[in-house]
Amino acid sequence: QVQLVESGGGLVQAGGSLRLSCAASGRTFSNYAMGWFRQAPGKEREFVAGINYGGNTDYADSVKGRFSISRDNAKNTVYLQMNSLKPEDTAVYYCAARASVYTFRLLTEYDYWGPGTQVTVSS
Repeated sequence: QVQLVESGGGLVQAGGSLRLSCAASGRTFSNYAMGWFRQAPGKEREFVAGINYGGNTDYADSVKGRFSISRDNAKNTVYLQMNSLKPEDTAVYYCAARASVYTFRLLTEYDYWGPGTQVTVSS
């Protein structure tokens, strides 16, 4: 089992920045592919960014160039640096994990999820 807990969400003005963290406990974190997803009110949960154990990254087109995913295996933590935030980035952000060398974009590919953290961007 892997337990995930997100933190760092909050209220920010458009154009601002936030850094989300996801702390993992349980199995060997470095063996896991990690992903960030988000879900806005009335919408489906969508892929934001992913990173594999080797540090290879993948981004949704909507956040490419503005968001950056990284991981610190020594701290069992994955980060999502969000810059140039827009009101349409408002959502609950979730961290996800799967034991694999690859990155994944589909929700169904991930085995473990955190409870989420709210990000609100005001215009």
